[in-house]
Amino acid sequence: MESYFHWFDLLGIAVFAISGTLAAWRNQMDGFGVIVLASVTAIGGGTLRDVILDTPVIWINNNSYFYAIFIAAVATILLVRNRLTIPHNTLQLFDALGLAFFVIMGTQKALDHGTSTMVAILLGTMSGVCGGMIRDVLCREVPMVFRGELYAVTCIFGGVVYTGLLALGVAQLPAMLSGMLALLLLRLAAMKWQLTIPVFSKHHNELNEP
Repeated sequence: MESYFHWFDLLGIAVFAISGTLAAWRNQMDGFGVIVLASVTAIGGGTLRDVILDTPVIWINNNSYFYAIFIAAVATILLVRNRLTIPHNTLQLFDALGLAFFVIMGTQKALDHGTSTMVAILLGTMSGVCGGMIRDVLCREVPMVFRGELYAVTCIFGGVVYTGLLALGVAQLPAMLSGMLALLLLRLAAMKWQLTIPVFSKHHNELNEP
């Protein structure tokens, strides 16, 4: 089972590194900017989670995470350089895939460290969203998680599905895959049909002023 966890972690790292690289390309950053953005997107959320759990940070003694980031970034650069256009939702698609891996893996790691189910889901959500938040801030954009479209809600939903299946006695791997799939499908549905939560609107406030 540990090998599954490690490969899921590496897949999540690679997918988030791709989303960071795409964001760097979209903002016309240089090579150093690409590596920085790919790295903070890939390991930012997991780093914060591990600091809160007071456990060794995932990448301190494991170079495989940096290999995954570098390979994913280089492969993305080569692909982008050979295409004239990239579909506008490509970044969001890879971000959604990264969420699916990281939220469930982060939730399980929190459970392994003895947290309650609620705290585990919150830390799993943090694992998924914080890297993307740092990426968006460095790109001088409002983080995707704050734009109204279902984002953090999908992470919580995936965590609830996963922990709920565990509580029902479902084996860990099927529960993990089900949680990832539930999160991914809800996030893709939110992207396709613009499912949102209420947003504070300046225009709305102006309309309601006496």
